[in-house]
Amino acid sequence: MLYEPKVLVANVRGLNDRARRTGVRSVVNTTGASIVCLQETKLSVVTHAIVIEALGADFDAYFCLSATDTKGGIIVAWTSRVVQLDGAHYGANSVTARVSPVGGGSGWWLTCVYGPQAEADKVAFLEELRDVRRGHPGPWALCGDFNLIYRDEDKNNGNLNHRMMGRFRRFLNDCELKEIYLHGGRYTWSNERETPTLVRLDRVFVTAA
Repeated sequence: MLYEPKVLVANVRGLNDRARRTGVRSVVNTTGASIVCLQETKLSVVTHAIVIEALGADFDAYFCLSATDTKGGIIVAWTSRVVQLDGAHYGANSVTARVSPVGGGSGWWLTCVYGPQAEADKVAFLEELRDVRRGHPGPWALCGDFNLIYRDEDKNNGNLNHRMMGRFRRFLNDCELKEIYLHGGRYTWSNERETPTLVRLDRVFVTAA
């Protein structure tokens, strides 16, 4: 029987306490996902016990990118009875693997990212993603927290870095990536001030081939 994997993508803003891991697991249990991509884990060390506590016993395999001084961190975990991931490639801000459904079906590449905040690092990050694409031809899904925007409407004020937005747009166009629009609120991040800055940083993009 062929199973089509479901993918959950989430910025968890830290998995370094038990209450947060319990909350993430509650969300995972409602989705039926067989692949989970978590960003901003803030974990410098990831263990199988932490993955099980945060996601459940079905998630018996994972790749991870450790946080640096509790900044960043990525976990890509999956249920091996449904799907297999292999060929892991680690970048400074990304984890890439080939997804192959158990029972047959076409494989594709999955990259989970947590983008940097400094402008110079953002330029290097986009070049990192170009390198990922050059080394992994074929169908590709790119997801996570990019810490970048490419449209004016992705931010609720006029404080925009148009040069960086242009770089991001050129990357998307050059790699022929199309955004999958997600249900929920228009923005995914807030500075939580009285008059907040709201930004859409979390995204999923896919190629046609």
